[in-house]
This record gives sequence, C-alpha cells and structure tokens, in this order.
Amino acid sequence: MDKIVWNKEFSVGVKELDDQHKELIKMINQLIDAKNTHVDSENISDILTEMTRYAAYHFKTEEAYMAKYDFPGYSQHKDQHSEFKKQTCNFCLDAMQHNENVPEEILLYLRTWLTDHILNTDMQFRSHFNKSGLE
Repeated sequence: MDKIVWNKEFSVGVKELDDQHKELIKMINQLIDAKNTHVDSENISDILTEMTRYAAYHFKTEEAYMAKYDFPGYSQHKDQHSEFKKQTCNFCLDAMQHNENVPEEILLYLRTWLTDHILNTDMQFRSHFNKSGLE
C-alpha cells in the first residue's frame, strides 16, 4: 500500500489543523511502513492507541474552531468524527480477539477515511474559516 504524501491539496488553510493532519498522516504511514505486521503485533496495538488518542485531540480542536466560527456543517462533521472513533474502537476489539484481517482492514480504513475526510469534509470549512480571517 502506498504511503500518504502530504501536499498543498491537503491544506485546510489553518496551520494548527494542517499540522495535526500531518501528524495523523505520519502515524498512518508508520503503520504502512511496518513490515510483517500481524494481528498480534504490538505495532497494531500501539498505533491504534496513539491514533485514537491523537484523533480525539484533533477532533476536539477542529470542533472548537467550528463552534467558535459558527460553521454551519458542525453537527454533521462532528458525527463523522464520532463514527471514526467508534470504528477505531471496533478495530481495537477485533485485534484483541485476534481477527487476522485486522491489519489490512485498519490500513485501508485509516488511509481512505483520513484522505477522504480531509480532502472532502474538512475542505467544506476551509473557505468559511478563511473568510473569518483564520490562518
């Protein structure tokens, strides 16, 4: 699987959020780079734990911006964040039950969800934040 390469198309125009997106991409790329990753791997457990924690931190930051700048899509956006947290928790449970498909499912889900979320969902607030003078 190809790593995610940050480029200007990923920028939402808010430095703090871009930096956090870069960190999330870095975590996913570390997992993609891992060799011989299997369900019993500490790497899977560690990256899921780290991703869950950092994603929660990032979502809280993003949601605070949306609330502060009265973003009209706040509720739907927050729902997507909740769904991501729920899915990563499900992966944790699957890993604990030694589901052999977990590593591939995790990589595909994380890579697809994050790129789609940034490039489509997060871009919906880019112009709203920029009009508010946020950088």
